[in-house]
Amino acid sequence: MTDSVILDVWCELQCPDCHSALDDVRALRARYGDRLDIRLRHFPLEKNKHAFAAAQAAEEAVEQGQGWPYVEAVLARTADLAKAGESVLVDVARELGLDAEEFDTALIDGRHILIVDADQAEGKAIGVTGTPTYVIDGQRLDGGKSQEGLRGRIEEIADRLLAAEG
Repeated sequence: MTDSVILDVWCELQCPDCHSALDDVRALRARYGDRLDIRLRHFPLEKNKHAFAAAQAAEEAVEQGQGWPYVEAVLARTADLAKAGESVLVDVARELGLDAEEFDTALIDGRHILIVDADQAEGKAIGVTGTPTYVIDGQRLDGGKSQEGLRGRIEEIADRLLAAEG
């Protein structure tokens, strides 16, 4: 028996739809707290040339203990990232008080590439085609076309799972 429900959020850090989805993620976090384990999963899309680097940078932020704050800060600057590229990733790290040099090094040495590749491969295997996509209790909910009603659907599933555990 577990005491939390897992929600995987397949995300891409250069994706404006993922930025819009943050309101839902924040609301879910506020409603469920530790009972809902919201896990960032990477699904960089080829059309966004800095997305793969952003996913690696997010993993470095996780290692430095600031995963979600970093993700939220980068998603708030998707347009900057598209224009200015990887320097934005290091700037955001610096702004959050993280070790920006370590971010720079991580992007050069590729230490987080395997995690990003594994997430992407798993996403493809379960049918993720765009971002954001949510997976809870084995159900895939595609937010790439519309966020409409998704939070409610996630809450229904989470409530049912949490009630079954209690």
